[in-house]
Order: sequence, then structure tokens, then C-alpha cells
Amino acid sequence: MSWYVIQTYTGKEEKLVQMVRKVIPRGLYGDCFVVYHEQLRHRKQENQIHIERLFPGYVFITTDEPEELFLFLKKVPAMSKIISDGYYYFLTVYPEEAEMLSRLLDADHVVRLSYVATDGRDHVSYISGPLECCGRNIAGYQFRKRYASVRLTLAGESKDVRLGIVLSDDVSRELKYGKVEAPIQSPERYEAADRTGMKPAELKPGDAVTVISGTFEGMPAVICRTAKCDVEIGVHFFGRDMTMKVPVDMVRKTVA
Repeated sequence: MSWYVIQTYTGKEEKLVQMVRKVIPRGLYGDCFVVYHEQLRHRKQENQIHIERLFPGYVFITTDEPEELFLFLKKVPAMSKIISDGYYYFLTVYPEEAEMLSRLLDADHVVRLSYVATDGRDHVSYISGPLECCGRNIAGYQFRKRYASVRLTLAGESKDVRLGIVLSDDVSRELKYGKVEAPIQSPERYEAADRTGMKPAELKPGDAVTVISGTFEGMPAVICRTAKCDVEIGVHFFGRDMTMKVPVDMVRKTVA
């Protein structure tokens, strides 16, 4: 089915979704939903994950009968009011745009947080999560504010959106969910292993490893210390022994 956007009042998106599901014949559309995203927010000396609307004022709907659906929507009294107020648009989402959004969204139509590792100098060495599919669309990072600026197109119009990220320091502490705008059940706490795709380290001090990404890619190292999501490794660099903390995913155990 093709994707379309119904533009409506900001803050009234879910009411429109409910109306569509109530009055539009089910055979005229496949799904109707609002797109949300996770964002790490700092509130009252505490970091919380909020789930917020990614495209305020936009409701997405899929259909193979856009003309018939559009005519039916115009007959609905509530939609007539939106149309008369000039807040109504029925826009086509191009196939490549729909494909990109499909790759970003989970089953609840939420863009979850991406785990981003850096080399300590704000150079990204590893990404896990929705941002993996963004590639050159990533315009930059605001590490302090925990988001990546991503340039997307929607209905042919370029939009810069902020997709949330978490860093190593975030997943090593307990994070709770705060404001949730989406009509979904969210867990009380954020589980890094579920969201970042990170696997248990299965490493212990003294293990020989190879760095598989980042500035030191290909370099042999030794595990000095392990943590929940990170390991401290020792490397020999320019004639000096040095240690550094890296994500588990950046090393691979050396096969004897």
C-alpha cells in the first residue's frame, strides 16, 4: 500500500487517528498512525526518556484507494471543519520516503534511541539502532543534548529532524521513562541491551582481543576491565602502553 499524510491541528493527531478508525470503512485503508521518537531529556536533576511526536500535525495513512479515501474523508463533519479552517492537506509520501521511515520505525511507530560510541574526541566510531540506516542523511550530532540531526524528505519536502541517541555513560546508569505522548505501554526503565542490540561481553580481564572499528581498527589489545556495556582495553601505541574505555561491540575476541 502507498503512504499518505493527512495534515491536521498540532496536538490533535491521535484524535484524528481515532476518528479515521471509527468512521472510515476498514477496506479503504491499511493503517493509520502518528510517528513518534524517543529523546533523552534532562529534567529536575534526572535524565528521562520521553516519547514525543516526530512530525507534529501529521497523521500517516496507507491505502490503495487514495481518491476514494480522500472523498470519504471530506464527507466526515470533523474533517470538514479542519478543511474550512485551512489546516487540511492530503499529501503523497514517495516510495523511497516510505521505505526510509519503515526502516526507522518499530511496531509501535516509534523511532527508538540509537546507541552511539565515540573515540573520546567526538568522532563516531560505532552506531547501533535506527541511525544505522541514515548514512549520509546524518547532518551532525549534538552529543551534550543527545540527538543527531537527520535530513529526511517527506512528501517531497526536506525536513531536518532530531533523532535521539544514548552514549556509553547513559546506558551504564538507570534511565526511566518520563512523558509519553504515544498511546502505547512503555516500560518503566530503559533496557540498553534491548534497544542498542549490544550482546553480553563474554570477556574477562587478560583476554586478547582485536579492535574492529574506530581509530584503532585492526589493532591487537588486551582486556583490562569489563563493565555492563563497555570494556577497558590496553593497547601499545607509538611505543607507549595506554588504556581506554570502548564499547563491547568495538572489540572481538582473538581466536588462538
